[in-house]
Parts: sequence; C-alpha cells; structure tokens
Amino acid sequence: MDYKQELITTIHDFGCNLEFLEERLTQLSEEDGTAVLIPALYDELERPALTKIVEHLKKCAFVKTVIVCLYANTKEQYVKAIEFFKPLPQSTLVIWENGERVTQLLEKLRSRGLDLLSFKGKGKAVWLGLGVASLQAEAIALHDADIVTYDKSYPLKLLFPLLEKEFGIAFNKAYYARLGSETRRFHGRVVRLFVTPLLSALTEMYGYRDYLRYLNAYRYPLSGEFALTRDLALNTRIPGNWGLEIGLLAEVYRNVAKKRIAQIDLGIFDHKHQAIGNSSEEGLRKMCRDILRSVLRTLTETEQVIISREHIHSLRVKFRRKAQDYTRQYFVDARFNYLQYDRHHEEVISEVFERVILDGGELYFHDPAGAQIPDWTRALAVMPDLREQLLDATLKDAAEAEKNLLLPADLV
Repeated sequence: MDYKQELITTIHDFGCNLEFLEERLTQLSEEDGTAVLIPALYDELERPALTKIVEHLKKCAFVKTVIVCLYANTKEQYVKAIEFFKPLPQSTLVIWENGERVTQLLEKLRSRGLDLLSFKGKGKAVWLGLGVASLQAEAIALHDADIVTYDKSYPLKLLFPLLEKEFGIAFNKAYYARLGSETRRFHGRVVRLFVTPLLSALTEMYGYRDYLRYLNAYRYPLSGEFALTRDLALNTRIPGNWGLEIGLLAEVYRNVAKKRIAQIDLGIFDHKHQAIGNSSEEGLRKMCRDILRSVLRTLTETEQVIISREHIHSLRVKFRRKAQDYTRQYFVDARFNYLQYDRHHEEVISEVFERVILDGGELYFHDPAGAQIPDWTRALAVMPDLREQLLDATLKDAAEAEKNLLLPADLV
C-alpha cells in the first residue's frame, strides 16, 4: 500500500466513499458555486468520448455550471454544439471562442494595448473559459474533451478538496495510470520518456532546487485535469503554447503556498493520443520543446541558475542515460503486470525526444519568455467589465443558435 506524501499533498484513493463525497460536495456547492470547464474543438463532438462525458455530467448535481470553450469554423457548427450540450441539466454556457462577437471583444481589448488575438489553441480557450467561470463559481474544474474513461468521480474528486474548507486547498491536480483502454500497454510517453528523465538530469546538474523538487512531487505533471479557486483563476498567467500543463504548474509554484496544493488519484485513465511528429514543430516533439523552454525559464526565474549552451549539451548527455535507465524499469514493471512493452521502440522514442533538447535549448536562448497570456487581473485593469461582456457575447451567440434550432430546416 502506498501512503507516500511529497512536497505537495497527495490524496490517495484507498477505496474512498464516493457516495459520501458526492452528498457532501452537493451540499457545499449550494453555498459556493462549482463549474466544469471543457476546452473543445468542434471535431470532438463527433467522437464518442464527449458524448460519454455529457452523459456522466448529467448525473453531477454537485456541478452547478458547465462551460464549454468551443473552436468552431462555422455558425452551423456552433448551432450543433448548442444542441449537443442542451441535455445537460446544469447552467451551460458554450463560448464560441473564434466567433464574431468574441473576436470583436478581443479586438477592442487589443485597441487598448492588450493583444490576446495573437494567441491560439488550448491556452486561449482555457483563459476565456476561466474568465466566465470566475463569474459563476468559487471552484472550477478543468478537463479535456477526449477522455474515454470518464465518469462522474473525476469532477467529484477534483472539486471536493477545494470546497471542503478545513483542507485549505487552492489547486488540485489529477494523477493517474495512463493505460490503454483496449490494448494492455503504457501510454503517457511524454511524461515517462521525456519529463521524468529530464527532471532527473536537471537535478543531477543543479542539485535539489526547490522548483525541481516541486515538479518531481507531481506524479503526473502533464495531466490536463485540475481544479482551482476563483482567486487563483484570476491571478494565473496561462501558457499559450504546448507547454500549458507544465507552465501552469510554474504559475501555481509562484502564486500558491505548497500546503495549499494537492494532487488526487483518478485511477486508470485514457484519452486521445498525439503523433510524435516529424520535427520539433509538430506533435509530441513540439510539446517536449515547449515543456523544456518552460522548465528552463522557471529555473532561471526562481532558482538563480545560469543556463548556457554548454549546459544544454551536458543536459542532453545526462538525459540519454536517465532515459535508458527508466526504459529498463518500465520494461520490468510492464512484464510483471503482463502489459505489452516494446523496449526497443521506447528507446527509439526517447532518442527522438533527446534531440529535441538542442532545438528547445536554442529556442530558449532566442526567446526565453515564451508565450504567456497575461492573467485576468491585468485584462480587467484594461477593461473592468471584460468578463461580463464576454458572458453577454456568449449568451447572445447561444440565443441566436437557439432560434436556428427552432427554424424549419429549409430556412436555416
């Protein structure tokens, strides 16, 4: 049995009483609102995972608001999204993040000196969603739209520690075992084959720095499932690249006392898998590159270390040895549990990730700041009613979509 605690609080599942937690959280959510935020592309609506998520959210009385930040190419797609989420009993808001009203609002913000239109992808969707969610809820859980193992215990476990006041938790991140739901094999390649050996190599180079100890305390640092308080949502810069998850942990490190940070066990977990990519501009290689930049930047900011090109070359050498050691350990663990494991293929992937270190290092020297969206408090200093205007734009978009749903098909 694993009781291990780390630099942050680890909340294990020793067979917790989910019925009690659900009853208690439903009671707590009557006083302090709760929201679930789902950033999504329209394509996700056509896959079975999101349909399953909606079916389970229907049963979550402890979730008062559902916010979907949707990237849709056409008005017809947005109308279909409104129809898709209509069965949810919660107050449901579908933000059309690239729609005309939201775009005009961000153009107004840019005219006042704050440019968010240059950001794209999940980071922008999360930023918009957190703005609206902070009007609705004290505790906000975020998860992706492609989780194939989803059930109502996910938002329950993420939200509960934030509303149980005696816990004093402000940020709660999921950890889990990434195992294929259909194939018996390890997933989570970037965590296993890049982040874990990277942090080990950096620790050997720079010693037990507090920031490295903090990152190492997370059992799955790249999980896209977490919950945070309203105050933290407004005071957190959201990374605007593929290093979102690791960059968010850096923001939490700066803003939150460690005793107020937790991670919680969601069990076995699976979702859509990304391609490795043919260059450091694509797929998982791009993700590794952006993760490296984020880690190097935060090390420099918080630990006063100096990073040179010679350090990057040393890091690559140490990374290779650490990655080889870990693949051997994964091999033993997989074989014991009768999981499929191709050790040679895993080492090939780790060698691909190793080459990303040079590209990522050069990019860091060229642009150490990276892409970070300013926090909401800065945006509100420019436009104090920005959240309300964003909510109003969303409600107007939804009202127009509802009218289209009521029209005969030949008039739409």
